[in-house]
Amino acid sequence: MAEQDFVRQLNDDHGFAQTRDWSEKLHIDFLLVGLLMILCCAGLLILYSASGKDMDVVIRQALYMLVGFVGMVVIAQFSPRMLMRFAPWMYAGGVVLLLAVLLIGIQSKGAQRWIQLPFIRFQPSEIIKLIMPIVVATYLSNRPLPPSIKDIVISLIIIGVPVGLIAKQPDLGTSLLIGSSGAFVLLLAGLRKRLIFSAIMLAIPAVFVFWQFLMRDYQKQRVLTFLNPESDPWGAGWNIIQSKIAIGSGGLYGKGWLQGTQSHLDFLPESHTDFIIAVLAEEMGLVGCLMLLVIYALIIGRGLFITLKSQTLFGRLLAGSITLTFFVYIFVNIGMVSGLLPVVGVPLPLVSRGGTSLATLMAGFGILMSVHTHKTFHHRMR
Repeated sequence: MAEQDFVRQLNDDHGFAQTRDWSEKLHIDFLLVGLLMILCCAGLLILYSASGKDMDVVIRQALYMLVGFVGMVVIAQFSPRMLMRFAPWMYAGGVVLLLAVLLIGIQSKGAQRWIQLPFIRFQPSEIIKLIMPIVVATYLSNRPLPPSIKDIVISLIIIGVPVGLIAKQPDLGTSLLIGSSGAFVLLLAGLRKRLIFSAIMLAIPAVFVFWQFLMRDYQKQRVLTFLNPESDPWGAGWNIIQSKIAIGSGGLYGKGWLQGTQSHLDFLPESHTDFIIAVLAEEMGLVGCLMLLVIYALIIGRGLFITLKSQTLFGRLLAGSITLTFFVYIFVNIGMVSGLLPVVGVPLPLVSRGGTSLATLMAGFGILMSVHTHKTFHHRMR
C-alpha cells in the first residue's frame, strides 16, 4: 500500500512538473488564464442583460475579449528585459499621443480623449495605464533602495506629466488610476515611513488647492452629489439613487437573470458600462455579487503570488503595481456604484462594455505572465 502511494505521488509530481514546463515554454500561466476566462464568460452574461438583450453588443465585446486574449499571450512572450529596454521609448511615445489628443483629438460627451484613425478610434490614456508602471519600475530598479529624495522627485515628475495631460482632457478617473499605478511602484520600492507621513500631511492642503483651482464645476458637483445625492434627485443625484435602488431591490438572491426592472426599464443610467454591477446585484442579488468578487479575489491573489515569486526587483515592482491597480479598478467602480465613492467614470474590469480598456487590462495580465514565466531573466537584486 505504501509503495502504491509512493508511485501515485511520483506520478502526480511528474504531471505537475510537465504542466509547469509547458507553462514556462509557452509563457502562459494556465491558472490565471482560466480565471480570466471564467470572469469574461460571466461578464458576457451580465452584459447581455445590461444591454437589453442586444446580441450585437455582446458579440462585439466577445470579439474584443478574443483579441485581448491573443494580445495577452503575445505580450507574455516578451521578456521583462525587453520591456525595460524599450520603457523610455514607450513613455515618450505615450506622452506624444497625449499631446496629440489635446491638439487633434475628437470630442465626445464634453471630453477630448480619443484619436481617430482610418479604421479605429482609440484612447491613448488607456495605453499610458500600461506604460506608467513599466517606466517607474525600470527607473527605480536601477537605483539603490529605498529611493532617495532625488529619485522620488524624478519618479513623481515621470508620473505627473501624463497625469496632468490626461486631467486636461478632462478625465479625472483615468488620471487618478494612472497616478496610483505609478505611486504603487514607489510604495513597493520601500518608501521610508517619515516620507509617507509627510505626504499624508501635505495631502490635506493639496486637497484644498485641488478643489479651489483645479477641479471643474461638474467634478465638484459629483463630490457634492456623493455627499448628499438626495439634494438633486432628478438631476445630478439620479445615477446614484437609481443604482442604490437596483442594488437594494436585488436582496439576497436577486430577481433572476434578465428580470431586473431598473435596467430594462431604463431607470439605471450607463447600465452596460460604469453601473453594470448594479444590474448584477438586482438580478443575482448579494450571492451573485459575492461570486463575482470571489473570482476577482482569486485573480488578485494569483497576481500577488506572482509578485512574491518574482526573481527580480523589476519584476516585483511591476507585477505588484499591476495587481494593486487592478484591485483599485474594482474598488473604485463598486464604491461609486454603491454610493461609497464619488462617480468618476471607472468601468468594472472585464465586465463593463469597452474595447480599449479591456485590451489594456489583458495586456497587463500578459506582462504578469511574462514576469512569472521568464525564469532566465536575471537582473541586479537588492
